[in-house]
Amino acid sequence: MAVSALRLGAEKLFEMPAVLRRLSRCQSTSQAFAEVLRLPKQQLRKLLYPLQEVERYLAPDRRQDLHLRIFNPSPEDIARAESVFKATEHNRIEYVSSAIRMDHAPDLLRPEVCFIGRSNVGKSSLIKALFSLAPEVEVRISKTPGHTKKMNFFKVGKYFTVVDMPGYGYRAPEDFADMVETYLKERSNLRRTFLLVDSVVGIQKTDNIAIEMCEEFALPYVIVLTKIDKSSKGHLLKQVLEIQKFVNTKTQGCFPQLFAVSAVTFSGIHLLRCFIANVTGNLDLTN
Repeated sequence: MAVSALRLGAEKLFEMPAVLRRLSRCQSTSQAFAEVLRLPKQQLRKLLYPLQEVERYLAPDRRQDLHLRIFNPSPEDIARAESVFKATEHNRIEYVSSAIRMDHAPDLLRPEVCFIGRSNVGKSSLIKALFSLAPEVEVRISKTPGHTKKMNFFKVGKYFTVVDMPGYGYRAPEDFADMVETYLKERSNLRRTFLLVDSVVGIQKTDNIAIEMCEEFALPYVIVLTKIDKSSKGHLLKQVLEIQKFVNTKTQGCFPQLFAVSAVTFSGIHLLRCFIANVTGNLDLTN
């Protein structure tokens, strides 16, 4: 990715008056995000860039091991992404259908992203958080692992489709392997696979199976750490360092930057929305 296109970054983020003036000239859908920018600096940094927040606990010579600023969009870019996820009369965000086999999947031509992860990793909760600007969209969430048994397709206006995949591991559907493997191999409009990893427990053996599938099929994918509100700063940093080392040394198709999110506090949600809008071709950022 051409970092020069994203240079404003976190340091510019905190020049509040100038940033807010520029955002005031954006579309009205950015007004809610302008309110976010009025948060205290430390709270704002934690909300938008949670891993950059824990990065400061590392010694300077260790920070080069992380790749936390490869995707470092400006507040204006993030605001534009918010408008993509905002439901309006002309931007309908809605559930489309579910499928247990590829021949039941809807034939959608728009770019597609899918979310995959272990049962109870917080996949449906994350998707619900991403769709918080469209509260009428029903994303079912259950405390019981393995609630999602089908591939669930959600249309985001004219922009792209989000697919909530069944969880693997505990209580996975019996035909999970056939369903997911076929989807990953055959879905020609799939732009990015988001592999969710629980930040409390890190990468598990079942996660390695999903990683191997993405690598075998030469799919571009991203690791997203969930439930960061349940991890202490020290534990989260330990997991980040271990998973970053794994990505650097054991993968080829994985995006080098990790993303961390909380569906409870919304930390990292705005940045992830921006990244999704970018990889689906709805922002003019170079990826």
